[in-house]
Amino acid sequence: MNTNRKGKLFGKRIGLLGKGGSGKSTIAVLLTMALRDLGYQVCLLDADSTNIGLAQALGFDHSPKTLLDYFGGMVFSGGSVTCPVDDPTPLAGAEIYLEKIPPEFFVQQDGITLLTAGKIGALGPGAGCDGPVSKIARDLKVYTQDQPLVTLVDFKAGFEDTARGAITSLDWAIVVVDPTLAAIEMASDLSKMVARMKALELPATLHLDDPELIALANKIFTEARIHGVLSVLNKVQDRETEIYMSKELSSRGIEPIGILYEDHSMSMKWLRGEPLSGNDITQEVHNIAVVLEACQSDVDKMEAVK
Repeated sequence: MNTNRKGKLFGKRIGLLGKGGSGKSTIAVLLTMALRDLGYQVCLLDADSTNIGLAQALGFDHSPKTLLDYFGGMVFSGGSVTCPVDDPTPLAGAEIYLEKIPPEFFVQQDGITLLTAGKIGALGPGAGCDGPVSKIARDLKVYTQDQPLVTLVDFKAGFEDTARGAITSLDWAIVVVDPTLAAIEMASDLSKMVARMKALELPATLHLDDPELIALANKIFTEARIHGVLSVLNKVQDRETEIYMSKELSSRGIEPIGILYEDHSMSMKWLRGEPLSGNDITQEVHNIAVVLEACQSDVDKMEAVK
């Protein structure tokens, strides 16, 4: 790990999104490792309420206790964490220093920290809404006393977290696109939604009766910090597929920052609960991390001119 390197991504929050089966969590793990190797202290927040295995994929021997427990449980089970759609109020205490929270709520090794927002599998009947997990993903800011972190957020599959506003606190959204029309359309929908947010379009609030909550929801969306949507092509089988996917995304105004060919060994490692390190696509993901730095550098230059 190059700890002397000054990176553009310190303090930034980057979300990984994609349809089910696109390989979103694989990219989240490999990008975490790539950024660590570039000299960053990296926090990966597991914000997928149902998927399991990130700890093993990163090489940890156990998963941390969930932040849903740390913050007092979800409102549907008598706790304090609400859904951002019903209650846009920021989550109290969501800015945390790792040194000040109980160690059972994170696992850490070699420049990588893993936190888990929450899992709903064991919560019982009637607790199936994972809106509170989305609120944690939206509001959590993680710090250390030694060095700024770059935070990656591995969202659940699909578009729901985006519609809930969980991406408003991101600097970048990376959508992982596999060779399906559904994945291409999801990338397009995400790009359009971010464009509408940047155009200060207000969110849907007709379900809210309290004028203060309506004003707060509007403020959260109109002050969204996200710079844009990037894409990574994944599970590409051949050159013909790569060309077609790139063309379809380009026609929708989306250019991929990386292209990863299908690697059967990844599926086997997830199946066996093994670390994802030491695979053939590590260098490609390293290149994606460098491009991501360049994207942030371009934004920094434009903002410096303003």
